[in-house]
Amino acid sequence: MSSQIAISFCQVSQRFALDKVDFNLRAGQVSGLIGPDGAGKTTLMRLAAGLLVADEGDIQVLGIDVRNDPLAVQSAIGYMPQRFGLYEDLTVAENLDLYADLQGVSLVRRRTRYDELLPMTGLADFQQRLAGQLSGGMKQKLGLACALIRSPRLLLLDEPTVGVDPVSRRELWAIIYRQVNHTGMTVLLSTAYLDEAQRCADIILLHGGRCLAQGRPESFSAALHGRVFEVRSRDESKRQLQARLNQRPEVIDALVEDEQVRVIARAGTVPDMFTAVDSLGDILVRAVEPVFEDAFIARLKEETATGKRAGIATAHALPKALPSDNDRVISVRNLERHFGRFVAVKGVSFDVSRGEVFGLLGANGAGKSTTFRMLCGLLPVTSGEARVAGVDLRHGAARARARLGYMAQRFALYVDLTVLQNLRFFASAYELGREQAKRRIGWALAAFELEAFKQTSAGDLPLGYKQRLAMAAALMHEPDILFLDEPTSGVDPLARREFWQRINALAESGVTILVTTHFMDEANYCDRLLIMADGEMLATGSPVEMKARFHQPGKPSPTMEDAFIALIEGKDRARSAA
Repeated sequence: MSSQIAISFCQVSQRFALDKVDFNLRAGQVSGLIGPDGAGKTTLMRLAAGLLVADEGDIQVLGIDVRNDPLAVQSAIGYMPQRFGLYEDLTVAENLDLYADLQGVSLVRRRTRYDELLPMTGLADFQQRLAGQLSGGMKQKLGLACALIRSPRLLLLDEPTVGVDPVSRRELWAIIYRQVNHTGMTVLLSTAYLDEAQRCADIILLHGGRCLAQGRPESFSAALHGRVFEVRSRDESKRQLQARLNQRPEVIDALVEDEQVRVIARAGTVPDMFTAVDSLGDILVRAVEPVFEDAFIARLKEETATGKRAGIATAHALPKALPSDNDRVISVRNLERHFGRFVAVKGVSFDVSRGEVFGLLGANGAGKSTTFRMLCGLLPVTSGEARVAGVDLRHGAARARARLGYMAQRFALYVDLTVLQNLRFFASAYELGREQAKRRIGWALAAFELEAFKQTSAGDLPLGYKQRLAMAAALMHEPDILFLDEPTSGVDPLARREFWQRINALAESGVTILVTTHFMDEANYCDRLLIMADGEMLATGSPVEMKARFHQPGKPSPTMEDAFIALIEGKDRARSAA
């Protein structure tokens, strides 16, 4: 194998996971591995690491035949799986020492390496802190440091940034590129974040165990030039417009983005699409440049849709009138939460109206999850006022909970029960009558396409279907308000698109949505946002208003991530100057 090729797969198959996969990855660069849930990404990583043996085909890594000498491969690479095995009862320093021992790194060499890795990862001041007490972002950086102790020639990273806030994600990428640029390391990284894929020199797209395409990020979007548009209506809401456009045969995808809908047209149908759009009323259409995410979604929808144009059904009755003034469904004034002397939430105030999608954003440890749990009635309020569905949470949390649905960050259903048993349990927990329970279970199985899985244990479902089941369970009692705590963490982009179509349909029917998320592209789907740091409010407003505050020379069109990071960095600078 050429010294310029770091990984080579030739007709590699693995039962139930990969089907005759072929690709070569060049040395000394960052390559991305993307695809929906079940595409075979993790299996491919494990094969490359010599942890699995392929059923068919040949794999060479750094010039080594993996089948013949997997131990030689493992001694030359670093590998960080999705759930990296940190020992939470050990300190940062003890975790590093443990992995240095496992990798056979000498005492002299490890000390030099620690001096490089600890400042680079920002962990130098936390060496005696237990790993279990680190934030999510710091745990990922510690996992990356453990994988880098030996300074491997090849680094395999399986979704290293899932559940990590944008600031920590950027820091992780800086560490990765420093290794590539300074040491010539090769990196293969799988990711659920399509903006991260754009940072890679080369991308492999997997679907159904097959390699659909490989190339530079810009090569994927080139085929969509002239087929991507922003559409705005003066007559109907952005969500109504999205729903109607998604039903058009000329449209591959329609996505709410800020105050307009981003539309991808099928090849050869642009004139027909314009005719169709004109028929929808007073419409403004503007052609825009395609991005990698457009290409990814278009390619996978063309692979999987096979002409299906099913709408997202909610069958959710319009909520009953709420006993609150001016359609104000959630009202928060000077909210605080103390844990002993530690103040986790400080003086937070905001309102959310009926049918609004309100996003709660912040870095790890910002206080957003604590705020969220107080509003769900899961944590008592220390001081201030919090009213949900017209109920004061300090005196009637149980009554408020009856009016809301809750979807937890981690899959919170019963993994040993079947889909049907889970739905029956939640119908019973919400005290639905026999006929109402039967109707709602039938609705859930149909609306979330779970009928074929109803006898499957929830723990055996693909991640996207687990998410569907969790959302169906949260909606069994037709709540007025839906609380979503990082509901799409770890879910592939196609499943996230479908999820947000459901959210938009619910909001259009009058359901109020409060959502926390680390995906900045999802922040664009919200009507308004609150960004928090250190338990305090940093900014509130619409996504358009947030981004408008951060126009800079050379960045005339800042992203939500740009705005978010600028706010956090401004807060840090002000704290340092104080």
